[in-house]
Amino acid sequence: MTLAIISAINILTKPLGEASVQDAQSSPQEALLAVLRANTALLREQLQSESSFEEVRRLREEEMVAADWFSSDTEDATWRFVQECLLLLLTLARHLSVELKRFKQTPAPSAAKQRTPEMAPPLPPDVLSVAQQKTLVAALQFVVSLGLFPYLAPGVGVSLGRRSAFGSMVEKLVRSVPVPAVGRRLLTTTNVLLQLAELSSLATLVYTRHLGDVMAALCQLGYQPNRAGRSGTEEEKIQELSAEERQTCKEALGGLLGKVYQPIVIKELLILQGGPKQSGAVGSSSGSSSRAALGSAPSWLRRLCGQLLSERLMQPNGVQAVVRAILEGEGGEPGGESDWRKCDGVARILVTCPQQSASADTYYRQVCHQILDLLHFRDKLTAQQFQRVATRAVLFTVQEKPSFAQQYLLTPLLTPLHRCTTASNEGLFQAAVEEWELTRCVNDVYKIWVVGNSPSASLLKALEQVLPVIFTLFCFTKQNVSHLRAPCQEILLWYLSHTETLAALSALRQLAGLQGDKNEVAADFHFSPGSDGGARLSSRESCSEEDDALYEKLSGEQWRLECLMQLLAELKDSDLPGDFFLDLLQELASWAAAADDEKKDEQELDVSAMTLLEVEQQLLGPAARQGQRLSLLQVLAVMVESVQHTVLLRKTSQVVDFMVSLLKRACVGLDPATGPNRGNPVESQTLSMGMGVVATLLSGPQLSAEDYSSMARLLPPLETLSQKHPEVVIQELASNLRAIIATHGAYWPENLTDVAQPSRNPETTAMNSSVPSGKKQTTQTETSDTQTSPHSSPLDSNSPSNTHIRHPASSGRSAAGISPKGGGRTSGTSNICPPTKPFSDWLLEACDPDVPTRAFALRVLTQMMRKENPEAVQAQEKVLMLFLENLEHEDSFIYLSAIQGLAALADSYPERILERLLKDFQHGPSLPTSNKEHSLETRLKVGEVLMRASRAMGELAPHLGRPLVGVFLQGTRDPDQSVRASSLSNLGELCQRLDYALGTVAQELSSCLTALIKTEKEAEVRRAAVHVITLLLRGLSEKTTQVLSDVLLDLYRALKWVVRSDPDDVAVLHAQLALEELDGVMRRFIFPEQKLEKKIVVLP
Repeated sequence: MTLAIISAINILTKPLGEASVQDAQSSPQEALLAVLRANTALLREQLQSESSFEEVRRLREEEMVAADWFSSDTEDATWRFVQECLLLLLTLARHLSVELKRFKQTPAPSAAKQRTPEMAPPLPPDVLSVAQQKTLVAALQFVVSLGLFPYLAPGVGVSLGRRSAFGSMVEKLVRSVPVPAVGRRLLTTTNVLLQLAELSSLATLVYTRHLGDVMAALCQLGYQPNRAGRSGTEEEKIQELSAEERQTCKEALGGLLGKVYQPIVIKELLILQGGPKQSGAVGSSSGSSSRAALGSAPSWLRRLCGQLLSERLMQPNGVQAVVRAILEGEGGEPGGESDWRKCDGVARILVTCPQQSASADTYYRQVCHQILDLLHFRDKLTAQQFQRVATRAVLFTVQEKPSFAQQYLLTPLLTPLHRCTTASNEGLFQAAVEEWELTRCVNDVYKIWVVGNSPSASLLKALEQVLPVIFTLFCFTKQNVSHLRAPCQEILLWYLSHTETLAALSALRQLAGLQGDKNEVAADFHFSPGSDGGARLSSRESCSEEDDALYEKLSGEQWRLECLMQLLAELKDSDLPGDFFLDLLQELASWAAAADDEKKDEQELDVSAMTLLEVEQQLLGPAARQGQRLSLLQVLAVMVESVQHTVLLRKTSQVVDFMVSLLKRACVGLDPATGPNRGNPVESQTLSMGMGVVATLLSGPQLSAEDYSSMARLLPPLETLSQKHPEVVIQELASNLRAIIATHGAYWPENLTDVAQPSRNPETTAMNSSVPSGKKQTTQTETSDTQTSPHSSPLDSNSPSNTHIRHPASSGRSAAGISPKGGGRTSGTSNICPPTKPFSDWLLEACDPDVPTRAFALRVLTQMMRKENPEAVQAQEKVLMLFLENLEHEDSFIYLSAIQGLAALADSYPERILERLLKDFQHGPSLPTSNKEHSLETRLKVGEVLMRASRAMGELAPHLGRPLVGVFLQGTRDPDQSVRASSLSNLGELCQRLDYALGTVAQELSSCLTALIKTEKEAEVRRAAVHVITLLLRGLSEKTTQVLSDVLLDLYRALKWVVRSDPDDVAVLHAQLALEELDGVMRRFIFPEQKLEKKIVVLP
């Protein structure tokens, strides 16, 4: 039966044959009209003649009787065709409904049989094939095109002419003939389509293609205003819709909008609303072609669509539906320019309160929480677009409606962080703030403040209130592995970077503990780890011991300072760290004057006239101020220690500010005879260093007028120092510097270098590096010519000949270092002047009891051996014995020079020297004068020589390193742990240079390292063994799989054993580094780099 009805519908919708088309070829409209007439006549003829259509004819006649709208005597061919389509569609719907009801009531025939998992369930009778659906879709298109569109008012819906060329032709056909009873025919078609949609299988076909058309018809039928005073015949007035019918259409529209997927409904309403209003609301999110496709809708329809859209928006999940309607199914790449514009357009729609809303407060109360819900989607693409919309909507609301934004957006969003400051102990067994709340809150703040990146006064003020809580949470995450660490850090950095300088300095002082405890985490509460890698606020267990509580408090404050310094270190391109540092220094400079005032107040204090409360306040006040000063000193100490000077003082103006603070502090105690700085060598040295910095600044080339203008602030303190400082050198230097600054460099005293010499020390070099590039001079200490004399005194580091300001041309020379035990002695490989004495004199001086003289002679002998001096080469045995004797010297300056000399000998004559050194390393010193009690120290020094020799072997390591490998392997079994560790260290340095020569000893090496890793008791030796594997893998690199193919698995298992079982954290870290090296090697082996190259082969 279903097939017969579909066949009848197919007769109506099939095209004419070629002969008929040629007969009706006068115009496309006449050809279409002829097709409609011919198909209608053919259907009626076959219904009467064909026996297969007998049941169809019966059902059609029943529907015809029930349909009061059917007119058999109409002369309109198109409406007659539409009537036939409607009758057959109703017949099909009635038949399918009956069959479906019978199917549900009757049990399936296969139910009684034994069912198998492979057996498919029986299909309901309303399931249609693809061909049948295609026929019904064609019939519905004819019904809508011929029975619905001709009766829509202009501007209602998208016209047929804008859809396709065929639609334009159909539109001309239906508009060419005046149509009577427009409302009745439109109502008839719409009611039939709604009846068809009651069946689910047919509703899919109707709404997927013609939802907008049905909505347009219902809008016109239910809401189009009647023209006042319109004249017409009695028949036309009878054909008008009654109030009941209009109300029924309104209810049908409401039911349709409620049960269809809301984003589709909103999209269709936007289309019905028309082009100009759509483009004005969404901006440029649609292309010009889409705007052209939307005509201008009537005013009543625009108002109606706006009201319906507002209702959709304000209902539950309405914001999400609007966003999906506009963003889903659009072309373009996510994240592109059009995507951003669409998101901004949607955000503008959400922020703008519609005219139909009862009040702005009601609208924002219903919409704002839905905007925040857009931030919490998990699907990546959807979440990305929704977060953009939500972020832009929040920012627009903050800019345009700050009061509503504060009440309905910012306050609910930051509630979990505010609760951290007001938590109470009511629920002892429940967290004050759960992990999911904190995680969601921090992520939302990151998305809106940091990702949105649109600073405003409202946003900065709201964030400032919860900044201490976020910082406390950040400090907690730095102690653990947490996914909240990065967003907390970015939020703090964003605030410090975008707020005003004064507000940022105030926030830093509060976070450092120098300015009250406002908005801090509630007392007796702390953050604890959550189960998902986040944090939760829970009650703190009270410490029973006062000492434990005090230690916990102090360690917590110290950790907060360290975390704050890490934040400041991240602000590399900002002046805020330097401004904060200078602000603290200015407060530090005011202490001396404040201390004098306090002393005067104490002397003038009359306790007898005070009450006990006033006396207590007077006594506690100084103690509180002293505590603040100690806190300030602690912050300054941690800041100087943790933050690089290039971050603290990155501009010349900041260096000048620092020097102003330093000089003012030095001037405070100069007036009284017993000033705080008088006789203080630390303050005097600090002042000398500061003046050296000023001199270095002034020595820079091309100082601008702005630089001199900023340095003008140094003139008053320099004048005070030049007149009142007790040291003459400081006075003269201050006077010279003041003259240079005042004359903008026109006056330059010749003795400035000599006068500034007390400030030349290693710390000055570090301070000079804070001066910007192009304006700093290198302060450098060199060995003077007098040091070439064996009787000169290198210890006199304060002599003017040793220290002077170098010009930029000399900045490339190596600066002399300061050894730990000698004030002015040079260590390292500084350039030694060419020797002018005979070789024998240098040998004698190498035995001189004076330590500097002996060390200098050893350096000269080392240089001679490197340059292959003929006399030194002939006496190499004497030089070797001399170096070995000095190797046992207790002074580091001597034995380090001997180590360098032995390394130079081993590099020049490796075979003979290495053999001697290996014996001494293995069995101890062999000299007759050797001290057996210090044998261990000497062996370790020889090990250092062997390590330097191994590094210098280069490509000769496979040839010269075989004896060393054997000795080092034997050294791993030495009773002393230091020798074992030294042997392993040398083994690692040597093995990474052996390459393929390592293959013959790979098994021995693997067995030794594996045994040490698993059986050695000393953690230091286990660390060295694991480090050998790291150096081995790093040295072999791509050759690892070839050289260590037989032992690679054993080494891997040993490393995994360390990671799982070794109690020493450092050994575990070394093992993880080795595994990373091995991982990189295997990745490059399995996935080699693809090289795009061509090979040219020359054939013989």
